[in-house]
Amino acid sequence: MTKDLVAFCRALGLSHCDVVGFSLGGMIAQQLASEYPDMVRRIILLGTGPRGGEGMNFTELSVDELNDPESLLMFAFFTPSDASKAAGRAYIERLKLRTTDRDEPVSRQAAIAQLESIREWGAIPSENRFAMLSRIHQPTLVVHGNKDVVVMPINAFLLATHLPNAELIMYPDASHGAQSQHAETFLEHTGPFLNG
Repeated sequence: MTKDLVAFCRALGLSHCDVVGFSLGGMIAQQLASEYPDMVRRIILLGTGPRGGEGMNFTELSVDELNDPESLLMFAFFTPSDASKAAGRAYIERLKLRTTDRDEPVSRQAAIAQLESIREWGAIPSENRFAMLSRIHQPTLVVHGNKDVVVMPINAFLLATHLPNAELIMYPDASHGAQSQHAETFLEHTGPFLNG
């Protein structure tokens, strides 16, 4: 997927850019910054973890969950608290506002390929578990929910510990959709980081 991203950027004439990667996208962002460091100026990693991170085998995930996307979003992205559920309902309403040029729903075939990719990423390497992270020198902002049920929060700490130039923001009462639940605060944090 990283090579596809590089080809896409080159087709657009982008030789240097800031990268925001969420979940699987954060895994791709790490690979991009490691293998193509001259292409990346700054990185924002959202709800993701390092290669071989803790609890990243994702055996509990199933493509069958795509049958009810709203329930999947509410379970995976938001916590059971009233405030988080309210933020989740507001997020779903924001998604409905865009009526044209919407992405197609994720196909079962694409979901299976994505699940295989994240499971491969989650496999613990036999040696030098976090070695790739030491090669990523770009300023990196790691953003995570403290109650993420998809990518355990310890993985955000691992990223912040092993990336040479990282800062960590952990949002309270937030799961995998921390940036969506705390959208305004997230924008307040990312603007100065990207402009730095």
